[in-house]
Amino acid sequence: MSPKKTTAKPHTVKPRAKKTTTKKAPVEKAPVEKAPVEKAPVETKEIKTPSMTRPRIGKITINIGVGESGEKLSKAQSVLTGITGLKPVQTLSRTTSKDWGLRDGMPIGCKVTLRGKKAHDFLVEALKIRSNQISDYAFDDQGNFSFGIPDHTLFKDQKYDPSIGIFGMDICVTVEKPGFRIKHRRIDRRKIPQRHQVTSKETMKFLTETFNVEVVA
Repeated sequence: MSPKKTTAKPHTVKPRAKKTTTKKAPVEKAPVEKAPVEKAPVETKEIKTPSMTRPRIGKITINIGVGESGEKLSKAQSVLTGITGLKPVQTLSRTTSKDWGLRDGMPIGCKVTLRGKKAHDFLVEALKIRSNQISDYAFDDQGNFSFGIPDHTLFKDQKYDPSIGIFGMDICVTVEKPGFRIKHRRIDRRKIPQRHQVTSKETMKFLTETFNVEVVA
């Protein structure tokens, strides 16, 4: 007997049922109030100028010119001694002029040089007489400046003496930076580089910050 042939039934794939999704309504959330966060203050560091580039008072020269020797010059010397407490040095003429009655080497004035704390204290007092004001043309290209005092009795503890009279004076202030000693020393003397020299603007800023000086145009 021949075996019966069996016919395989075709496999049918049933389609999956689609899921029905229902969209939920969005839930409104209550706004959450956040506490303000205080930011810490940012510390700003001040940029300090190096001490080697900071100007300073090198010296102050106080000069009284009388144009002649004798009694008038001795009175001027006594005035400088009373103001500074130092013994003045005579200044000598460098030329000969018949019209002015001058000859070379003739004493015509006196001067005193101050340094250090004495120079600082004297400059403070002299600037008070001028109401802490200096003209801009009083400065030179090297940062030095000068001004005049018309009456020596304007200084503290100075009174008018009829036997002496009134003397005016010129005050010359030399401003420098640390390291300027190399141009004054006897051995291995050198020049100050251009980048290290003092300018008039630096001196004006130094006077404004240190002595509260107003530069008037």
